[in-house]
Amino acid sequence: MTDRKSPPLAVLIVEDDQLQKLHTVAMVEDAGFVALEADNADQAVAILESRSDIALLLTDINMPGSMDGLRLAHAVRSRWPPIKIIVVSGLVRLSGYDLPTDSRFLAKPYQADTMISKIRSLMNR
Repeated sequence: MTDRKSPPLAVLIVEDDQLQKLHTVAMVEDAGFVALEADNADQAVAILESRSDIALLLTDINMPGSMDGLRLAHAVRSRWPPIKIIVVSGLVRLSGYDLPTDSRFLAKPYQADTMISKIRSLMNR
C-alpha cells in the first residue's frame, strides 16, 4: 500500500522589502509549502497568470507599482476566487471591511508560528 501525500501548496509572497521577503520565504518553506516571490503587484499578476498551483497570496500593502497590495488582494479575489489571501502591513491596520471576502490581515512584525497558523487555517491543512 502506497502512502500518497498531496503535493506541497504554493504560496505567492509579494513584498518589495528584500530582507522581509527572504525571511517570509524561509518561514513558508520551513513549514513545508512552496514559496514563490514577487516584488510588486505587476510581477504577482504575471506569476498568477502563468501558474495554476498557487493556493495562497501573502501580500504587503505598501509597495511600488501599478497597485498596492490591498488593490492586488481585491483583484486576486475577483479574478482567482479560490486563492486564499493574507494581507500584511507594518504601517496600516485593516478591519475586515477593508479586506476582500474570506481573507485575513496580519500586522508586521509577525512571528513565524502566527503566520503559518493563519496560512494553515485558511488552507484547512
